[in-house]
Amino acid sequence: MEKQKLYKRAIIKEMFFAGPSTLAELSDKTDKSIPFVTKLLNELKDENVIIEDNTSIFAVGRPAQYYSILNDYKYIIAVALDQYITRISIVDMSRSLVRDVAKYELKIDNDPKTLQSLVKIINDYIKECGIPRNKIVGVGIGMPGFVDVKKGINHSFFSFSDNNLEKNLETSIGLKVLIDNDSSLIALAEHKYGAAKGRKNVMVLNIGWGVGLGMIINGAIFRGDRGFAGEFSHLPLFNNDKMCSCGKMGCLETETSLLVITKKAISGIRNGTPTVLKELTLDDLDQSIKKIIDAAINGDKFSVSLISEAGYHIGRGIAILVHLLNPELVLISGRGSRAGKLWITPIQQALNEHCIPKLAEHLEIQISELQYNAELLGAAALVMENYNIIDNRKPGKLSPKKSVTI
Repeated sequence: MEKQKLYKRAIIKEMFFAGPSTLAELSDKTDKSIPFVTKLLNELKDENVIIEDNTSIFAVGRPAQYYSILNDYKYIIAVALDQYITRISIVDMSRSLVRDVAKYELKIDNDPKTLQSLVKIINDYIKECGIPRNKIVGVGIGMPGFVDVKKGINHSFFSFSDNNLEKNLETSIGLKVLIDNDSSLIALAEHKYGAAKGRKNVMVLNIGWGVGLGMIINGAIFRGDRGFAGEFSHLPLFNNDKMCSCGKMGCLETETSLLVITKKAISGIRNGTPTVLKELTLDDLDQSIKKIIDAAINGDKFSVSLISEAGYHIGRGIAILVHLLNPELVLISGRGSRAGKLWITPIQQALNEHCIPKLAEHLEIQISELQYNAELLGAAALVMENYNIIDNRKPGKLSPKKSVTI
């Protein structure tokens, strides 16, 4: 009976990522016989998990029989942390954000009180949304830092104890929790249902308060030996004597992050640089960078120059990736991707100057269509990737009343 349940979960997982699927497709993807998958599908229909859909608009002859998960069968709580802002939304079985993204100011660090604040934010959000906990598959959380997905530990943040961060969060939230590096989740989202779907070798840049990197190599997310691959931000490219957040000097991040762009904008305003920008502050980075990007999109010369300068230096870093990994596609994603095509020209200029032409002649550079929602969608994908191995916990088995173990 337990195996039967796992087989059903495998089918649901496949339909979550693929969308409406035929019997033959599900049989092929789960490596089970058509009669066996037919039996499972009939049971899932009786359990009000899936529905049938006769789709004939593109069919020749007999209409194809498709199966889909009911959108409201289950939900996933998707959480995206950066160094200053926490965002939460709910994803349904059609991979859609079913509520507006909620934003909370939370500067993450290694203070136990910060973790308690995060737990409260998530618990309050779940309570406010009104979805029964037995309808929630789990909570996927993306966060910056050196995240060991096997051990459930973030070595950069919330590392004040030897205890497993995932288990601490599970105990306090009362639901299955999975954590991963933010850039890896952005790459996962792009790989599953973004521009990287079906591609073999893709570099996904997460332009934010740092510049992260998620790598898809040979059609799979590449994490490296210990799971820490992709620290693009910390390529030592500059002799600028600027201290990076990692404690080293001259990293790519020191000239390219959205935080650096904001600081340069504030300095330019103070020095009288002609610009439409005003009233920027480091106390509200979210709004400040939004104003800079909006001004750049609308043609403000100073704002465009800030993004172009950062883009050129990012392009220098991409040139290294091209020489080492020869990707077919570079995707610009994350918070900064809102600047859109403004990134393309300076990045291409750097590639023209620093790349061996033969290596870059077929390289594509695109702006993510998922953009700032990519991390949230990746957090949901993380949960569903593990759906067939997540414990089928009964409501109340985990209690959110217990406090985080510090």
